[in-house]
Amino acid sequence: MLWPLSTRHKRLFRLTSARWQRRAIFVLGGIGVGAAAVVLAQLADLAQHAFALLLAQSRYVVLAVTPLGFMLSAYLTTRLFPNAQGSGIPQAIAARHLTDQAARESLVSIRIAIGKVILTLFGLLCGGSVGREGPSVQVGASIMFALGRVSPRRQPGLILAGAAAGVAAAFNTPLAGIVFGIEEMSRAFETRTSSLIIAAVIAAGLTSLALMGNYAYFGSSAMSLAPGVDWLAVPVCGVVGGLAGGIFSRIVIIMARGLAHPFGRAVKGHPLWFALACGLAVAICGLVSGDTIYGTGYQQVKTALEQGGPLPQDFGILKLLATTFAAISGIPGGIFSPSLAVGAGLGSNIASFFHDAPVGAIMLLGMVSYFAGVVQAPITAFVIVTEMTDNHAMVVPLMAAALIAHATSRMICEEGIYHALAKGFIERATRPPETNAAPGSS
Repeated sequence: MLWPLSTRHKRLFRLTSARWQRRAIFVLGGIGVGAAAVVLAQLADLAQHAFALLLAQSRYVVLAVTPLGFMLSAYLTTRLFPNAQGSGIPQAIAARHLTDQAARESLVSIRIAIGKVILTLFGLLCGGSVGREGPSVQVGASIMFALGRVSPRRQPGLILAGAAAGVAAAFNTPLAGIVFGIEEMSRAFETRTSSLIIAAVIAAGLTSLALMGNYAYFGSSAMSLAPGVDWLAVPVCGVVGGLAGGIFSRIVIIMARGLAHPFGRAVKGHPLWFALACGLAVAICGLVSGDTIYGTGYQQVKTALEQGGPLPQDFGILKLLATTFAAISGIPGGIFSPSLAVGAGLGSNIASFFHDAPVGAIMLLGMVSYFAGVVQAPITAFVIVTEMTDNHAMVVPLMAAALIAHATSRMICEEGIYHALAKGFIERATRPPETNAAPGSS
């Protein structure tokens, strides 16, 4: 004989059902984010390969392809996919802070995610110095936002989980994904959603493993610093990387907020021509570098680390210039991988002053220092570099370099680039429609 459920049992059943539904959304969303990140990674490699084939025909073709490609990408972004410009991480941060559903949807949605993927690939196809990891964050946040439409109250946690899962799947670095979510996306540890965020990261990571296998992003290395003089490279890399990262961030932030300055107003008034000029500058940097600074920079750095040899002397500075022009041009594309490549180039230059130290170890110090200087998230910086290189012997020097770089960067740029740019998206989303200006470039 079946007895009718009491009111208490019904309430308990509803709570249990809602709890499992919430968990299912995070897990299913994590699987979706992992799959999307893998697809973007594979297509990004194809886009860079296609561009390399184009260079093989004539390396001077970039003088037309890259500027016109930047111009077209900026046009499509403005007309079809507004708020898809730049890395996408500031948009995800801003979406977490907004409470209006429509305002959030203007920053993270399936439409924007599709545009982000297409135009990031297009930027790589044109030779832009952009990465795919930042876009993976906005895509991940958009997927989670779409799944959480039935429960707007849960959306900030879902967006956070999607962003963390995007980093984890893009780099195959689950721990870095979690740390990134805590340190950079939320700037706090949220006990209520921590287990669900971890579940989403695990789901995304397992999806990435199933589709691509287990791998270290920059390969495995066992290089380390010998006691003594080698350790002087830690503060040197920390200061140089922090200064360079702070200068890069300050330039990008100033350009995004440039409406108060005559030059900034001129740029905002002619965004397509400015994108064309930035594309031309990237093409010139590419020609001067011997065609080494296009794309993410991943392959050049991985090869140098695996072979234990230095990068070209001008690689770091030219990659920095190319990434700066791409970041302020208004086209979609991330700065994660290009920043790590810039840091590797700077580290390679610094290694020339330490003749007995392994070049690869100082390149790692340069990577973590410049990256920490740009994003001002030192824990994320050393965790992500450690995981990407599978090198635990360098944990302590990487931590020290990241902290020095963070402190140095703050003397140049008081706020991390992502949160500074997120404020602009929040202001535009909450401003009356008639006063809204065109979106910033990053």
